[in-house]
Amino acid sequence: MTLTTEAQLRLLEPPDGKIRAVLDTDTFNEIDDQFAIVQMMLSPDKLDVEAIYAAPFHNHRSTSPGDGMEQSYDEIMRLLGRIDVDPAGLVHRGVTDYVGHEKHPRPAAAVDHLVARARAGSPENPLYVIAIAAISNVASAILAAPDIIDRIVVIWLGGHALDWPNAREFNLKQDVGGVQVLFDSGAPIVLVPCMGVASHLHSTVPEIERHVEPHGSIGAFLAMRFKEYSDDHKGWSKEIWDMAAVAWALNPDWAPSVLVPSPILTDQVTWSVDASRHPIRYVRQVNRDRIMRDFIDKLEAFAD
Repeated sequence: MTLTTEAQLRLLEPPDGKIRAVLDTDTFNEIDDQFAIVQMMLSPDKLDVEAIYAAPFHNHRSTSPGDGMEQSYDEIMRLLGRIDVDPAGLVHRGVTDYVGHEKHPRPAAAVDHLVARARAGSPENPLYVIAIAAISNVASAILAAPDIIDRIVVIWLGGHALDWPNAREFNLKQDVGGVQVLFDSGAPIVLVPCMGVASHLHSTVPEIERHVEPHGSIGAFLAMRFKEYSDDHKGWSKEIWDMAAVAWALNPDWAPSVLVPSPILTDQVTWSVDASRHPIRYVRQVNRDRIMRDFIDKLEAFAD
């Protein structure tokens, strides 16, 4: 399926009002997915959350991509229990392997659910797929059901700024083939780069201890995750950049963006440019203070 430029531009218009959304997350990989999930679930006036998908990851915190997905699934459950959200029918296990250079769709409950929810919408009422992990679940859905691209908008946090020397960010480099599928599919994409853009969205232990930790069991849990990430907190701050993708969905003014031609991801894991390619929306900066204030305000209101 191929979208016209007119259709792509219409879907790339910043949303106005409440939107349908799903979240694709490797929650146990770091500590920022947890903050993103909480901000998303505490924003029912803006987001109608239809699902949360556990995504694969593989690093020192997992023994394989599938193990990373399972650990993320368990972490999602721990989080939702602390904000009184019933996970039944909401949380779905994702793929256990990457799409890879062969670009094979991988089977998973999350993939089937994403396809079904996308098809339940329309170009006038698309599903916003907020992806803050390796793109394997989303790429598998697009490969399995290319007809969904006119009914989704993928907000993906991955890679680095387009002028960065390379694109070797964790989410991207895990599944280069999956990213190539996404950017070559013609699907409407909002790209939120990490270094150079979302890297400005960070916090410190004093801020977390003062404004997050006191607010219920979820505040204490988030503070624990934040502080245990490093053994040395002197002069230390931590990126919580996954919040930036949710922030664009909540209020695009918090993550200003421009339209650019879809970049090409090379096999050498660098960005290349072809000005004739279809448009995407590219986030150039984030309003760190506004995003954090919104998160803290919602956390305080929930815990009171």
